[in-house]
Amino acid sequence: MYRILLLSCVLMLMLNGAVTAQDPQFSQFYAAPLYLNPALTGATNQARAGINYRNQWPAIDANFTTLSAYFDYFIEDKNSGVGVIITRDREGLAGLQSISLGLQYSYELQLTKYLGFRPGVQVAVFNRDVNFDKLTFGDQFDASTGQIISQETAETFNTQSSKTFVDLSFGGVFFTKSAWLGVSTWHLTRPNQSLIGEESKLPVKLSVHGGFKFYMQPGVVGSGAYARKSERSIAPAFQYRHQGQWDQVDLGLYFTFEPLVLGTWYRGVPFKNLGGTVNNESIVLLLGFTKLGAKDAINIGYSYDYTISKLGPGSGGAHEFSLVYTWPMRNPRKPPKDKLVIPCPDF
Repeated sequence: MYRILLLSCVLMLMLNGAVTAQDPQFSQFYAAPLYLNPALTGATNQARAGINYRNQWPAIDANFTTLSAYFDYFIEDKNSGVGVIITRDREGLAGLQSISLGLQYSYELQLTKYLGFRPGVQVAVFNRDVNFDKLTFGDQFDASTGQIISQETAETFNTQSSKTFVDLSFGGVFFTKSAWLGVSTWHLTRPNQSLIGEESKLPVKLSVHGGFKFYMQPGVVGSGAYARKSERSIAPAFQYRHQGQWDQVDLGLYFTFEPLVLGTWYRGVPFKNLGGTVNNESIVLLLGFTKLGAKDAINIGYSYDYTISKLGPGSGGAHEFSLVYTWPMRNPRKPPKDKLVIPCPDF
């Protein structure tokens, strides 16, 4: 029966014009920087390419999978970052799919010797579609057993096969050598995303995120002429998100002992009740690996969300993978500028 109830909630989110859908989330949100905040475009002062994959509730038919890929580059002479991000989100049972293509731009301002600010903007095109043939309705179930007894339904929809719309988002981040604070606002145009000819405006999403990195005595990797210092740090960080009637907070720590990164997070809003239930969602555990070359770097991360809500660990939690590659594209004969670098974690 819990699958029927869950399916009903999914259908309401997809089809009812009075209920608005929410954006997918990543537990490794700093490994998805362009998805988190357009102001982080070009934040490494190099070229960067990354991919993120999330499978939420894999033990349930109505699981959600999200795949995102991005590329960004910092144009040193213009103090500007440019980037592109492609994201696909899919609900497994009903086939609801959203694909977006976003173009991003950021500009870096050094306000003082120790404080920088980067504003950013994204213009994106979204396409949403659903396979109505995969949906199951009340008249196909036996009310006493919850079993499907018919492949036919009397339900009909005045549907469009897909919906395409343009969207606008902004963000900004203040940063020093060891701290950062960012804000991003998404879907400012509030486009109508309904697939059944009604009005269902995509609600504005607000994200506030920040943290502080405590640097410890560096370690050493390699030997002889190839020896170099390696990072040892602890970084408490947070993210607060609000969209429509939905709120969420991520609180956690990153432990960096290069080449390994460990993280642990709590997700929820414990002081907010949902129908008499405390809003505790999950505990997130992260394992990351960083490989630094002479000029380039690669980061690989895996995280698991252990569900602590009423849905329970039987849902399968969520598995998430990230891969980020960073490399220089600047003129090597030109000396680099003395610039602040945002100290955000890599996962």
